[in-house]
Amino acid sequence: MIDLTGKTALVTGGARGIGAACARLLASAGADVAIAYRSRASEAAQLVDALRGLGRDAVAFQGDLATRHANDAFVASAVERFGHVDIFVGNAGVWPDVAVPVEQLDDARWHHTVATNLDGMFFGARAAVRHMGAGGRLIFISSTAGQRGEAGHADYAASKGAMISFVKSLAVELGPRDITVNSIAPGWVDTEAVTRPFAAEGRGRIEANIPLGRVASPADIAGPVLFLASPLARHITGEILNVNGGSVLCG
Repeated sequence: MIDLTGKTALVTGGARGIGAACARLLASAGADVAIAYRSRASEAAQLVDALRGLGRDAVAFQGDLATRHANDAFVASAVERFGHVDIFVGNAGVWPDVAVPVEQLDDARWHHTVATNLDGMFFGARAAVRHMGAGGRLIFISSTAGQRGEAGHADYAASKGAMISFVKSLAVELGPRDITVNSIAPGWVDTEAVTRPFAAEGRGRIEANIPLGRVASPADIAGPVLFLASPLARHITGEILNVNGGSVLCG
């Protein structure tokens, strides 16, 4: 039912995890895809080959997506390749996996988290919107932490909470241009970032607090992204779509 033929999708943090799952699903629906990654060159190259194997054009861009320069260059390279930007998925982010009390939270960690999760989102959105016409889609991956907070991870929660406010602001601002702006708020997702908390009996304890009894896969996040990118969601904007198995009921 969802056909994105002729559309171009840009995905940050696209070499693995949620980003890679989004890129695969968008390409399966017919979109050409540009992914940006920071350091996983081999995985990015394999994903590009896989996307091309689906009959789509695909390209990868390497850069530090916390910076304005990298975001501008990524979008510019995609526009040079494809001619336009229809869908922008802001997925690049960091979750420091060690809980730190606020009085011990150092400047370096705070600035790194905020730069990656918040500054990078702003730079990417700004660059993409400059090349986006009517029917454009901005979709950002936030978090349940941005909705309810997360003890020991104030830096991460603050960056994702700010993302949610940014989404709502842009939804109002860009609505008259027929550009929708939405966010997916995942709970726990089975990615490389959560290896430490999932170790030993950690995963079992986490799943015991999820009503559906399981941790999401990256594909569980990519499906809602595809929906928000499609014409089926043309009248949805400013929404924070919770994808957490029922663990945080704030919708």
